[in-house]
Amino acid sequence: MYGTLAGALSGRKIRFNRDAYSATVDGRIAGAGKTIRIESIAIHYDITLPPETRETAIRAIRVHPQGCPAHESVKAAITVTWDVTLHLGGEVITLNSSDEVEAEDKAE
Repeated sequence: MYGTLAGALSGRKIRFNRDAYSATVDGRIAGAGKTIRIESIAIHYDITLPPETRETAIRAIRVHPQGCPAHESVKAAITVTWDVTLHLGGEVITLNSSDEVEAEDKAE
Protein backbone atom coordinates (compact mmCIF):
# COMPACT_ATOMS: atom_id res chain seq x y z
CA MET A 1 0.00 0.00 0.00
CA TYR A 2 2.99 2.30 0.63
CA GLY A 3 4.01 2.18 -3.01
CA THR A 4 0.42 2.39 -4.20
CA LEU A 5 -0.12 5.62 -2.26
CA ALA A 6 3.13 7.08 -3.60
CA GLY A 7 2.02 6.15 -7.12
CA ALA A 8 -1.44 7.63 -6.60
CA LEU A 9 0.09 10.94 -5.53
CA SER A 10 2.65 10.94 -8.35
CA GLY A 11 -0.03 10.06 -10.89
CA ARG A 12 -1.92 13.16 -9.79
CA LYS A 13 1.24 15.26 -10.22
CA ILE A 14 1.51 15.91 -6.46
CA ARG A 15 5.14 16.52 -5.60
CA PHE A 16 6.47 15.27 -2.29
CA ASN A 17 9.76 14.43 -0.67
CA ARG A 18 10.03 10.65 -0.88
CA ASP A 19 12.79 10.67 1.73
CA ALA A 20 10.44 12.27 4.26
CA TYR A 21 7.46 10.01 3.37
CA SER A 22 7.25 7.23 5.93
CA ALA A 23 5.03 4.42 7.04
CA THR A 24 5.06 2.02 9.94
CA VAL A 25 3.10 -1.18 10.10
CA ASP A 26 1.60 -3.01 13.06
CA GLY A 27 0.41 -6.57 12.75
CA ARG A 28 -1.67 -8.69 15.04
CA ILE A 29 -1.25 -12.45 14.99
CA ALA A 30 -2.99 -15.23 16.83
CA GLY A 31 -2.16 -18.86 17.04
CA ALA A 32 -2.75 -22.16 18.63
CA GLY A 33 0.07 -24.62 18.81
CA LYS A 34 2.46 -24.33 15.90
CA THR A 35 0.09 -22.48 13.58
CA ILE A 36 -0.28 -18.72 13.52
CA ARG A 37 -2.72 -16.53 11.65
CA ILE A 38 -2.42 -12.86 10.77
CA GLU A 39 -5.58 -11.23 12.11
CA SER A 40 -4.97 -7.60 11.22
CA ILE A 41 -2.53 -5.16 9.69
CA ALA A 42 -2.49 -1.41 10.45
CA ILE A 43 -0.46 0.97 8.29
CA HIS A 44 0.46 4.39 9.69
CA TYR A 45 1.60 6.95 7.10
CA ASP A 46 3.27 10.32 7.67
CA ILE A 47 3.61 12.62 4.67
CA THR A 48 4.06 16.30 3.89
CA LEU A 49 2.41 17.70 0.78
CA PRO A 50 1.95 21.15 -0.73
CA PRO A 51 -1.14 22.86 0.76
CA GLU A 52 -2.58 23.63 -2.68
CA THR A 53 -2.95 19.88 -3.32
CA ARG A 54 -5.22 19.32 -0.29
CA GLU A 55 -8.41 18.10 -2.01
CA THR A 56 -6.66 16.00 -4.64
CA ALA A 57 -4.34 14.47 -2.04
CA ILE A 58 -7.18 13.56 0.30
CA ARG A 59 -9.05 11.92 -2.55
CA ALA A 60 -5.94 9.92 -3.55
CA ILE A 61 -5.37 8.83 0.05
CA ARG A 62 -8.95 7.68 0.48
CA VAL A 63 -8.97 5.52 -2.67
CA HIS A 64 -5.42 4.13 -2.60
CA PRO A 65 -6.31 0.77 -0.97
CA GLN A 66 -8.49 -0.18 -3.96
CA GLY A 67 -5.47 0.25 -6.24
CA CYS A 68 -3.24 -2.01 -4.17
CA PRO A 69 -3.05 -5.64 -5.37
CA ALA A 70 -1.89 -6.90 -1.95
CA HIS A 71 -4.76 -5.17 -0.14
CA GLU A 72 -7.30 -6.44 -2.63
CA SER A 73 -5.90 -9.97 -2.32
CA VAL A 74 -6.08 -10.26 1.47
CA LYS A 75 -8.89 -7.92 2.55
CA ALA A 76 -11.45 -10.73 2.85
CA ALA A 77 -9.23 -12.70 5.23
CA ILE A 78 -7.22 -10.05 7.09
CA THR A 79 -8.47 -6.76 8.49
CA VAL A 80 -6.35 -4.01 6.93
CA THR A 81 -6.62 -0.47 8.30
CA TRP A 82 -4.65 2.69 7.65
CA ASP A 83 -4.20 6.17 9.00
CA VAL A 84 -2.37 9.18 7.62
CA THR A 85 -0.85 12.17 9.34
CA LEU A 86 -0.94 14.67 6.50
CA HIS A 87 1.10 17.86 6.79
CA LEU A 88 -0.13 20.63 4.49
CA GLY A 89 1.82 23.82 5.13
CA GLY A 90 0.96 24.77 8.73
CA GLU A 91 -2.05 22.43 8.86
CA VAL A 92 -1.96 18.83 10.08
CA ILE A 93 -4.82 16.52 9.14
CA THR A 94 -5.38 12.97 10.31
CA LEU A 95 -7.29 10.64 8.01
CA ASN A 96 -8.05 6.98 8.54
CA SER A 97 -9.77 4.04 6.93
CA SER A 98 -12.71 4.24 9.34
CA ASP A 99 -13.43 7.74 7.95
CA GLU A 100 -13.92 6.07 4.57
CA VAL A 101 -16.37 3.55 6.05
CA GLU A 102 -18.33 6.36 7.69
CA ALA A 103 -18.44 8.25 4.38
CA GLU A 104 -19.76 5.14 2.58
CA ASP A 105 -22.43 4.65 5.27
CA LYS A 106 -23.62 8.26 4.87
CA ALA A 107 -23.85 7.83 1.10
CA GLU A 108 -26.21 4.86 1.38
